[in-house]
Order: sequence, then structure tokens, then C-alpha cells
Amino acid sequence: MASKNGKILVVDDNAGIRRALEILLPLHFAQVKTIPSPATLVPELETFRPQVVLLDMNFNTSINSGNEGLYWAGEIKKMVPEVEVVLFTAYADIALAVEGMKRGAFDFIVKPWENDKLIQVLTGARDKALKAMRLLPGLARDSVAGESGDQMFWGASPAMKAIRKTLDKIAPTDATVLITGENGTGKDVLAREIHAHSLRKGKPMVAVDAGAITETLFESELFGHVKGAFTDAHTDHIGKFEQADGSTLFLDEIGNIPPHLQAKLLRAIQSRSIVRVGGSEAKPVDIRLICATNMDLEALVREGRFREDLFYRINTVRLALPPLRERKEDIVPLAEIFLERFAQKYHRQLDGITPEAGELLKSHRWGGNIRELQNCIEKAVILSDGKELTARDIQLDARPENPLRNDVEEERLVRDAMQRSRGNISAAAKLLGVSRPTLYAKLKKYGL
Repeated sequence: MASKNGKILVVDDNAGIRRALEILLPLHFAQVKTIPSPATLVPELETFRPQVVLLDMNFNTSINSGNEGLYWAGEIKKMVPEVEVVLFTAYADIALAVEGMKRGAFDFIVKPWENDKLIQVLTGARDKALKAMRLLPGLARDSVAGESGDQMFWGASPAMKAIRKTLDKIAPTDATVLITGENGTGKDVLAREIHAHSLRKGKPMVAVDAGAITETLFESELFGHVKGAFTDAHTDHIGKFEQADGSTLFLDEIGNIPPHLQAKLLRAIQSRSIVRVGGSEAKPVDIRLICATNMDLEALVREGRFREDLFYRINTVRLALPPLRERKEDIVPLAEIFLERFAQKYHRQLDGITPEAGELLKSHRWGGNIRELQNCIEKAVILSDGKELTARDIQLDARPENPLRNDVEEERLVRDAMQRSRGNISAAAKLLGVSRPTLYAKLKKYGL
């Protein structure tokens, strides 16, 4: 059975060709739309959001120069670089079609076409576009990144377009970057995107959840240790800074590092050298540093909980990822990406999301952002009985972010979580099911 993924937009002024393609293409694409001219192309790109545009090269019967098709092919790639353009051309215009490929078109099809060749080219363009538009959030903590094909989904929101423009400028440099944003917005994925476009991409990025390292192991994990430095130090250990030598070091949740350990981190960043625990030799390290946090570092600086000099050191370039509720135009396209992934994973035949379900998704606040949307769509795919995801399939969690009760038991729960996690803020927050800022507020409230 043919794979029916993705969306294709056909732009051709020949009504007979449009009717023929409206019969053929639905066998291979989840959604097909045809329009007679490029006059409405821009709004269709914004509302229909195709992965592929099959674009005729001539729309003026009296002037068959092909220049109109070339022009619109270039405009499409400027507006939405992830969309693949396939040019539809007469035999006499093959040279122009080749010029179109030089300008970014995926391929061209000569009229009259062979169905098998047409489908082969169009599905190849679709698969390339879908791969480029995917986003798989949730980079494993304390791991070496770059081992999978995860890529950023940029979407159409002005905020994300601005971030992408900035990324293009800073990625080839060694500028230190601070990524801010709520939980689930994809800060780790953005860090990987910066690394993937940097001059250091030949080596894997090293990622670590800085706030999850216990205080006793902080120096050992980041800077390494020598054999015999402490009990159980049976061999030399290379820390994250050395692992990232010649590459990128990504320090996630940097706002959770205690102030007295921030000084040690600052020294390493300033000197670009480390001394292993138990050693005496300073080892130079050549790293590009990217940090991320969901906390308000300026507020922490004012409260004396984050060093001002460290803040200025890591805040050379800041990229603030917007929450999903502020990029509503990207919610349904992201949901469709997750739908395709989970439909394949669970062997379900699902062709899309109904308009009602799409409106429901856009009306939700998404406190967990992209990660919450991903989990929502996975559950919906598992429970769905139809060919499309409907509003009935979408189960949204209406509970507030903070599940702690506002009573005397709250303090007991917080104390218990801190004891069980041995004072680790990240671990305690996970036990309580709240964000780290919420837990910090509770700790301050009860003087813990």
C-alpha cells in the first residue's frame, strides 16, 4: 500500500491537469490542494502548510518564458526553505528547469508526464521536507549529543524566525550563547542546532544537566579527577570540559548551580582551563559554551543566588525560546509531525487532524509546551479509532501546573521531597511534579 504522508500544493493554470492530479496524488499524499495561479500562493503556504509545491513554470499563455515559475520557486524557498519545490515544465523549457534547480528547486517534471516518475519525484521531495521539518524534543541528559537525526522545527511564528536569523549569524562563531525558555520549549534541541551549524560540528556536542549534579560530584563531573583523589576514585576520570575539547559544551539548567560552585565554574570558563580534582596540572580546554535555563537569572542575581560576573560571562548572546502558547500558528504543524511519527510507531493509519481538533489544540495553554503536545498526540494516536484525530481523541490535562495543596501538608511534602532527593532541587521538583521555580518559591516560603 502506498504511503500517504504529507501535503502537496499544485499550482497550474490547466484545469485538466489539476483534475488529473486531484485523482492521482491523494493515493500518495495525506492532503492535496490545487490552485490555478500563484496569485494566492503566499496565503496558501501560510494556511495549508505543504511539504511540497508542484509549480508550473508558465502562467501567461502569451508569454511562455518560464521566468514566472523561476521567480516563484525562488520566493517559496525564501519564505519557507523547508518546503521542496518541484517544477512542472514543457520539454522546451528543460534548460530553465535546470536553472530552477540551481536556485533551490528539488527537481523538475516534464509534461506530459509518466505517473511512476512523477510520484517518485514528488514523494522523494516530500520525504526530504518531512525530515527537515521534524523536531524530536527531549535530548537525553548527561549524554553526548549528536547521535541521532533530531532537527529543529522552526515553524512560522515571528519569534522563531528571529531566532533562526540570529542563529545563522552566530553559529559559525565561538560566541557563548544563553538559551532561555520554559520547560519543554526545546532548549536542548536549539543547542544542538547551533552546534550542527558551527565550525565544531565535526565532533559531538557534550551535554550535561548542570543542576542535576550533586554538590559532592560537581567538580569531578565537570573537571574530572585523578586516581586516588577520593574514596572510590580508582582510575583517572575525564570531566565534561575535557570531553568537549574542540567541540561544544552544553550546560543545561545552569540556574540551579549553587553560588559557591558557580565560582569554580566561572574560573574554568574565564581561563578556558581546568584542574582535575586531586591534580595540580592546569589543562587547557578549547570549548564553545552554550548554557540554558528556565529561570530568571536577572532575578537570581538581584537575590544574590546567581553570580553577576558569571551571568555576564555566559550572556554574550541570548536566545529566548517562546512558549508554545505564543506561537499558536505552529501548534497544528507540530502536532501533525508527531502524528506521523506515532502513527508509524504504533502501526496506525491516520491521515491527519480534523479542523475541530486543530482548534482545540490551539486553544490550550500548553504549560508543558512542545513536550506536553508530543505526549498529548501520542496518547491520541493510541486511543484513536478513526482515520483522523478528532477533538474527541484529544485529551487535555486541565490541572494547574502546581499540584501542591495550599495547606499544612504542603510544607511536609516539600521537606520530604528534599530529604529523599538529598537536597537536589531538580530531583525534588520531579518527585513533587512541579517546576524548579515553583519549588524554589516553596523553599523560600517555608525557610528551607
